[in-house]
Amino acid sequence: MKMRVTLLVLLGILAMNLDLPHASAQSSAAPSPPNILFVLTDDQGWWDLSMRGNEDIETPHMDQLASEGVDFTRFYAAPVCAPTRAGLMTGRYCFRTGLYNTRFGGDTLGIDEITIAEKLKQAGYRTGCFGKWHLGKYAPYQPQNRGFDEFLGHYHGHIDEYDYPDQIVHNGNPVEARRYVTDLFTDAAIEFIQSSGDQPWFCYVPFNAPHSPWVVGTSHDGQTRGDVLIDKYLNRGLPLREARIYAMIDIIDQNLGRLLKTLNQSGLAENTVVIFMTDNGGVSKHFKAGLKSGKASIYEGGVRVPLLVRWPGHFPAASRVDAQCSHVDLFPTLCQLAKVDLPTDRKLDGKSLLPLLIAGKGDSHQPYVYHTWDRHFPNPDNRWAISDQRWKLACQVASGKSATKNNWQLYDLENDPGETVNRIGKHPQIASRLRAEFLRWFSDVTSGVKYRPVPIPVGHPGQPHVEIQPSWARTQGENIAYVFRGYDWDTIEGWKNPGENAQWDLDVHHGGTYRLAIRYGRSVRGGGTMKISIGNQSTTCTPAATPTADVFTRLDLGTITLSKGPAVLKTEVVDAYGTELMRLNHISLERIGD
Repeated sequence: MKMRVTLLVLLGILAMNLDLPHASAQSSAAPSPPNILFVLTDDQGWWDLSMRGNEDIETPHMDQLASEGVDFTRFYAAPVCAPTRAGLMTGRYCFRTGLYNTRFGGDTLGIDEITIAEKLKQAGYRTGCFGKWHLGKYAPYQPQNRGFDEFLGHYHGHIDEYDYPDQIVHNGNPVEARRYVTDLFTDAAIEFIQSSGDQPWFCYVPFNAPHSPWVVGTSHDGQTRGDVLIDKYLNRGLPLREARIYAMIDIIDQNLGRLLKTLNQSGLAENTVVIFMTDNGGVSKHFKAGLKSGKASIYEGGVRVPLLVRWPGHFPAASRVDAQCSHVDLFPTLCQLAKVDLPTDRKLDGKSLLPLLIAGKGDSHQPYVYHTWDRHFPNPDNRWAISDQRWKLACQVASGKSATKNNWQLYDLENDPGETVNRIGKHPQIASRLRAEFLRWFSDVTSGVKYRPVPIPVGHPGQPHVEIQPSWARTQGENIAYVFRGYDWDTIEGWKNPGENAQWDLDVHHGGTYRLAIRYGRSVRGGGTMKISIGNQSTTCTPAATPTADVFTRLDLGTITLSKGPAVLKTEVVDAYGTELMRLNHISLERIGD
């Protein structure tokens, strides 16, 4: 009997040391890092889920995640998309990263920033991004240069074609695609997951829906589904605009279901953390769950977003965290899940959510959460907010106006989440405390950072052909003007007087010979001569008329020799007549030799 007991003890010791499958659950062996599926939607509100009491929308798979995982009821993003994405990728508020806008070149993540994809690669993960990037159009700012092994998606804040999308790139190369774009990105994500083998993976799926344009099913082969979905929501009494948005969210939910089904069928669900969130407040207006305002505002409807997290057997199902948390918290959370060290050479604003996730509850996390949004330059006075666990101090004035202390509003979020009653008269000391903390934070995150478009890389090995966009230009002249039409369709117009010009800062990575061309439109009622120069090299052109000024064509201007280093590209009116010289859509530079 004594010999039998000793043998059992020895076998138990061996089982623990070898980490055998039947070893006790109390074994010291740590579980392997999980796969991570991170689904992000664009402009979907906190209220655009049926689980929020929205009886008209259908989101069964989002609701399923909440029932099987953790629901964060006070989770915050930035008021608009690119700032949120910068925070997700780095764990830092966007102003620290040099990003300050959603276009005009201000939507570029600083080149020295460390992304979550880079950190996860250090931990042995395969990384993929499928959808909207919006953190840099030019190499080396593109996803495949920022830690992602695989990228299929688009660089801009939105695209114009949802069916048969024509602004899609694969690892830096433009491609042609068919299918509805949400289905397309899901297809690519599923193939990425299924081809990853035994390697842990990080699959980031930032859908561009339901961002405008609010369209679904416009292609010949997709219109039937679109019509059915829109009719479903029209029949529930929604206006057409709202029905379109709900139909887009419906399709997102269907594709989330496809992703979850893939995990189940592949036997990956038990070792995959699934994260679902949206990038800023909503744009729909039919049902708002009592929250104030929407996208681009600093009120709760503009910054409170859903966050649902599931990891079966690790995070308790149907649990709820009421602590206020921020989008910057996800970077350290994923690093902790992957068992990779955080960067130590820079300030991080995020705090890991893992303790809250494991507990499935929590009443405190971030002592303060901060918001501000002014498109052209960081501004601490006109559109800003700060909250602690109970109180929120907010100020928002119309664009072009300047705020004073009279515009400040203090809300008790614990008792008034809809921000209906301004309590500042009764609690001035709380307002003063919150304002002082906001100014301290703003000074810290903007210290030493210059907010301007990065010089456009030219001749980078990863992008030999570069299109110079109008939105990055500095314009000079009485008539000349930038016209926003949706990123790739933007123009510079009104070239009328000699000397009127536009300039771009370039960074020539490789000196040599470049092919120069412009893309323009010109009315027969106008015309003239344009001079284009880069450094001491220049050429002139007299663009021919196109069918209308809104029909664009390419005009090759020959070759130009560029030296390595910084340079200024300048386009200038030599002479013009009639309506205008032309409408400039873009300038292209393609390196063709040393």
